[in-house]
Amino acid sequence: MSIEEMLNHSPYEDECDIKQNIFLERLNMLTYRHYNRCKEYHQFIDILHGGKIQYESIEDVPFLPVKIFKKRELKSVSDEEVFKIMTSSGTTGQQVSKIFLDKTTANNQQKVLTRIVSEYTGRSRMPMIILDCPSVLKNRNMFSARGAGILGFSLFGSKKIFAFTDDMELNLTEIKDFLKKYEGQTIFLFGFTYMIWQYFYKKLVEINEYLPLEKGVLIHGGGWKKLASEAVSKEKFKESLNSVCGITSVHDYYGMVEQTGCIYMECECGHLHASIFSDVLIRNMQDFSVCQNGEMGAIQVLSALPASYPGHSILTEDIGRVLGEDDCPCGRKGKYIEIIGRMKNAEIRGCSDTFER
Repeated sequence: MSIEEMLNHSPYEDECDIKQNIFLERLNMLTYRHYNRCKEYHQFIDILHGGKIQYESIEDVPFLPVKIFKKRELKSVSDEEVFKIMTSSGTTGQQVSKIFLDKTTANNQQKVLTRIVSEYTGRSRMPMIILDCPSVLKNRNMFSARGAGILGFSLFGSKKIFAFTDDMELNLTEIKDFLKKYEGQTIFLFGFTYMIWQYFYKKLVEINEYLPLEKGVLIHGGGWKKLASEAVSKEKFKESLNSVCGITSVHDYYGMVEQTGCIYMECECGHLHASIFSDVLIRNMQDFSVCQNGEMGAIQVLSALPASYPGHSILTEDIGRVLGEDDCPCGRKGKYIEIIGRMKNAEIRGCSDTFER
């Protein structure tokens, strides 16, 4: 099934058995494509899977360890077809993943992101406050995960402003003018979790300022490792933001540059949901068997989008568990998950962990 055909479905309408057939067909197509177009992936399948490229269940589709994208330049398109190179965030001295996109894959990522997020924000574009600084978008050909996130979510903004200067100082006067101009309208906010906490929430507390964002919708992701060190839970994060700006509609998401577009959005019940375009399996860290719902293990993410590089099935360095499937109280179908944290000794990475003042 093509992405265009999948876009005709609601991201969360199909129950497990329906999605399995649609999604498995797409994964098998991508495995076949990458096997024939990416030399390194071809060798990987030959050596570890005997050249098998068609599978009867999602659980059997081979996965690559996420670190491989830091060590190898994996692509299934010619150099001439590369439209954009995405890089993961990393602190100084760390290797970064390089993800090669052709125009079709890049366009599909944006279409799917729009389809997923619209389920939470509606289809209308809104005045938008980007909780970041303008300089992050300087290189338009090679995007970091942080820049890509801003650019992707900017599609939902009609008029946009950046909340911070390039020195990460709060543009308080500009924000106030913006809120006055669009008073009574829903304001869309996007940013990375730690940076929102550090440079937005803490600054408002420091200067004893309240911003009227009661009708705001905030989507944020990344950076929980640093907040955990400050004993900031998801509940405290939401309560604290509410105290300085009155916002109540706050949605976390889980995603990564290696599978841009296929994000796992947090619903009203606090659960992260897989859409029809993605799936998640939890692997036992001893023998890589698939864990039962509720059991904790390594997170494997699967995506219908990566056609220009073999990133459709990836074993991450994150730990989590599947909480349930097709029975979330929010009414959305599909799996819903919880992220526990990073594997011990895994590199610290993430959009908002890497900002250095």
